[in-house]
Amino acid sequence: MALSRPRPGRVLVVGDLVTDVVAVLTAPLAAGSDTAGGIRFTGGGQAANTAAWLAAHGVPVTLVAAAGDDALGDIRLAELAAAGVDLAVRRCPDTATGTVIVLAHGEQRSMVADRGANLSLRAGDVDAAVSLFPDATHLHLSGYPLLHPGSREAGRHALVAARSRGMSTSVDAASAAPLLAAGPARFLDWVRGTDLLLANLDEATALGLADGLPEPAPVRRLVVKRGSGGAVWHEPATVVSEAAVVVSGAVATTVPVVDPTGAGDAFAAGLLAAWLAGDDPVTALAAGGRAGATAVGVVGARPVRRVGSGLDVDDAGR
Repeated sequence: MALSRPRPGRVLVVGDLVTDVVAVLTAPLAAGSDTAGGIRFTGGGQAANTAAWLAAHGVPVTLVAAAGDDALGDIRLAELAAAGVDLAVRRCPDTATGTVIVLAHGEQRSMVADRGANLSLRAGDVDAAVSLFPDATHLHLSGYPLLHPGSREAGRHALVAARSRGMSTSVDAASAAPLLAAGPARFLDWVRGTDLLLANLDEATALGLADGLPEPAPVRRLVVKRGSGGAVWHEPATVVSEAAVVVSGAVATTVPVVDPTGAGDAFAAGLLAAWLAGDDPVTALAAGGRAGATAVGVVGARPVRRVGSGLDVDDAGR
């Protein structure tokens, strides 16, 4: 009789929730002129996206965030609830839900962000969620709260609160330019001791971690995402590389990029779902790669639900 696969415990995802205005350009942006493209309004935010992808993988997940008390906040929360995400989201009167304009072309994307209510995230929001969901065993923090003074205390408190309750922790480094503005050394001090830090190559370079962890290491494990070049898992005495998409367990391939928005969030969710279920780094990287590859094939940052059939398991990157 085959043993059943362990199911990960509940994950608290702390961070941002926004509306994405996604423009998929047909050519590089023509500064000072017109560029053709398709435009869509979708749910976004690194934390919200990761939570939605975790739910698609069947992981019990709660989003801890702040949203405006507005119509867009209503829509964004309804989307997440329909996707199976439990919500610990405080509504902020007289504050707009965050909005991000995303310009995407090929593997590149640029963002113009109005953080809105995300800057109102507070340490008390984290404590309330921990009390409301005592079955949580892991906390995943989007780096964005750490990169803004208004929400920084909440982000730092989330890691402290999780560790004090014996939860494992992970952090996504968020974005290279704000990392440089906040100070890479300061950021690494804020996340010191985290079980797993995820960063794309630009973020890892900004943090001085593109080639792996120094000694002594600021975090226990590091995953550097290299887009179509795959990802690398670093921890003391271990370096594991894996391509973005794995076929038959070994052969790498690539997929056409429609919109890279949310691909890193999908990768994080796929990797976490596997790793928290007890899979080894190779298997976890492969799961993340499949989820990321799925995400770049569609417009928007969330799993695609097919009308009448729910979520296709392939859309969850499995």
